[in-house]
Amino acid sequence: MEQASIGGQRDTKRWLALAVIVAAQFMVILDVAIVNVALPAIKSDLGFSEEGLQWVISAYAILFGGALLLGGRLADLLGRRRLFIAGIALFTASSLLSGLAWSEASLIVFRAVQGLGGALLAPAALSILMTTFAEGRERNIALGIWGAASGSGGAAGVLLGGVLTSYLNWSWIFFINVPVGVTLVALAPALLGESRAQFAHRRFDLAGAASVTSGLMLLVYTLTRAAQHGWGNATTIALLAGSASLIAAFLAIELRSQAPLLPLRIFRQRTLAAANAAGVVIAAVGFSMFFLLTLYQQQVLHYSAIQTGVAFVAITLTIVAFSNVAQTLVTRLGVRRVLVVGLLLDTTALALLTRLPVHGHYFPDLFPALVLGGIGMAFSFVPMTIAGLTGVSREDAGVASGLINTSRQIGGAIGLAAVSTIAVTSTNNYVQSHAGTTALNANALTHGFQLAFYFLTAFAVVGALVAAVFVEPQRRPAEVEALGSEAVATLEEAA
Repeated sequence: MEQASIGGQRDTKRWLALAVIVAAQFMVILDVAIVNVALPAIKSDLGFSEEGLQWVISAYAILFGGALLLGGRLADLLGRRRLFIAGIALFTASSLLSGLAWSEASLIVFRAVQGLGGALLAPAALSILMTTFAEGRERNIALGIWGAASGSGGAAGVLLGGVLTSYLNWSWIFFINVPVGVTLVALAPALLGESRAQFAHRRFDLAGAASVTSGLMLLVYTLTRAAQHGWGNATTIALLAGSASLIAAFLAIELRSQAPLLPLRIFRQRTLAAANAAGVVIAAVGFSMFFLLTLYQQQVLHYSAIQTGVAFVAITLTIVAFSNVAQTLVTRLGVRRVLVVGLLLDTTALALLTRLPVHGHYFPDLFPALVLGGIGMAFSFVPMTIAGLTGVSREDAGVASGLINTSRQIGGAIGLAAVSTIAVTSTNNYVQSHAGTTALNANALTHGFQLAFYFLTAFAVVGALVAAVFVEPQRRPAEVEALGSEAVATLEEAA
């Protein structure tokens, strides 16, 4: 009885630990979307120029996307709980300072620091989840909950951003992180166990860290810049070449390093490599769909910020509801089937959005695609994350978690840069071919959004093909064992 009691306490503590991890992940994802809604108010209050305003988003994205691999490996070496707490503390402090920002420059600097905090805590959080729950049914359940928080955070951010900006002021989109962050820092030491990789050496790959962090930061910056200045711009091409050179140098360093930041051997696992490739597609589709639909609702349908947020409730609730269904199906059917179905559902939702009308209405024109897209996101994001951690050793938990987060961040940046370029170019072409039309004309804008959704539809098809061809069809031994245990438990209950 005493042993059972101790086991029950440990089990309860694990799920409380998951609540801390999920709350931190939700806060980071929420912050990406919540700022977009407040940009007009920030511009007015702090006197931002139109070109400078993008840096409120870009400063965060560059540090976040660029430092994720570094954050993941630091978690392995220094301790995952330690880095998780440090990341939350940095994220929380910079959130407070962002809300108190007094100028354009101060807000940009504080947002960059906030991005660095997110890059430290996000891979540490996922690696703690990975080392807390064994591969198989239990980890799948935990990742289903984690996936629901990650997938719904963007939509919730749009709604919360609209409410806070409309009824309080833009500073509160940052202040809201402070009590959450302080609470998580207080709870983490009691609920999270410490773990780190047991390497024979304690060396740190400084050259690899410098090359990949600078290369990824430059890549995210270039993708953001390309949306405004074009892909054929000489500076854009030079920056892409510079980023490619730094990443190539990183790969060369890793091949020779005795203590690599990213052990390239993990890519020998076909499912892990395919999961990260699919992650790029899933993030590109998800980020871009929210971005385009926000613009469509506000610029074409003339929804307010709050109305736009409420409109996304459908996809938020759908993601939350079906993330748990997704992990159950993965346990029973395997990763590949669920991931392919999820990407095909995403494809169908995007295909519906290629038919967006100028005089659209919410329920006939948006609601079906939002619900279908929510199911698709749950059925693709959860198995993608499970696959990206399958077969990874505890020593590589942090770097594998950092890799998944990096794939998502780079995918989001690629998607946003591509759809922005396609939408703007298509709108401008429409204006040139229709005399008397401006770039703010509803017909011109809708034409641009439709072509951008055609691109996303094709991109989602590519993701489905990658998953179908390269993700291994067989279940892992841990999954088979979990299924056997579940069957035994069912028979015992029936008896």
